[in-house]
Amino acid sequence: MQPVVLVTGASSGIGSALCKRLLREDAGVRLCLACRSMQKAAATKAVLLAAHPAAQVTLVRLDVSSLESVLRAASEIQCRFQRLDYLFLNAGIMPNTHISFKALISGLFSGKAVHMLSTAEGLITQEDCITADGLQAVFETNLFGHFILIRQLEPLLCCLEKPSLLIWTSSSNARKSAFSLTDYQHSKGKEPYSSSKYATDLASVALNKHFNKQGLYSSVVCPGLVMTNLTYGILPSFFWKLLMPIMWIIRFFTKTYTLTPYNGAEAQVWLFKQKPESLDALMKYHSCTSPMGKNYVESRKVDVEEETAEIFYQKLLELEKYVLARLNAPLSPK
Repeated sequence: MQPVVLVTGASSGIGSALCKRLLREDAGVRLCLACRSMQKAAATKAVLLAAHPAAQVTLVRLDVSSLESVLRAASEIQCRFQRLDYLFLNAGIMPNTHISFKALISGLFSGKAVHMLSTAEGLITQEDCITADGLQAVFETNLFGHFILIRQLEPLLCCLEKPSLLIWTSSSNARKSAFSLTDYQHSKGKEPYSSSKYATDLASVALNKHFNKQGLYSSVVCPGLVMTNLTYGILPSFFWKLLMPIMWIIRFFTKTYTLTPYNGAEAQVWLFKQKPESLDALMKYHSCTSPMGKNYVESRKVDVEEETAEIFYQKLLELEKYVLARLNAPLSPK
């Protein structure tokens, strides 16, 4: 049967590149673009159909920073499809980002320069805000909105005869030191992006524990350093263009400088070709690019304790119960 694939954040960056690559892998895939801007989604669909006129591409409006939008989208998706084979949880934000030039300069002359440039550890901070749902925006957009989407779509995702796969877009910036179980929304810190991406790693591990026996599996990917709207939000685009020759040189020292959305989607495409049940729940799959431009995937164990993942999962369930009760919405579809 033709695989049914839903991609959040599909209108630009890695999401758009992923959709193009999926159709190249399998022109018969039934592809649903879940995007906040329907205008941008329609433009992406037009590009996809121009290259693959017979492709089955549909759109659904989804803003993962709004639980009402998530619930409406989930209801619409259930009306359209009888199952989902792949759910790419790709939408995300990194707002109001500030870079510490002092840390950058000192780091360049330290023994951890390559690590710093690969992970941005100690380099960037963000100023978060509160959504209409009363949640931290980065937490809700990057993690919790997707978590609610998964929970609402369980009837389409859980099937023992044909296992489904969740694929989270994590980051090399996902760090345990930025995350706290007592402040998992990161309301008191300055690294909400790093915290939210570590939270995706935790959620993925916990979801495997609870859903593998129902035919649903979860994996996380790291696209590497990719030039997208997120990175352009850190520094002006002209500055990145000036840095590009240096970044190509850095690629000789670190394989995670994938740079383009096409390269960054390598791990996601690789997972699309795997059997969900064959994947290691404790691995993160990294998109890598060699100095000569060859793309490949490397797996590394996530820095996650399963006990912490389970505690966090229970906290997500508690938060889900609270926010859906406020919206007078069911915990799961009837």
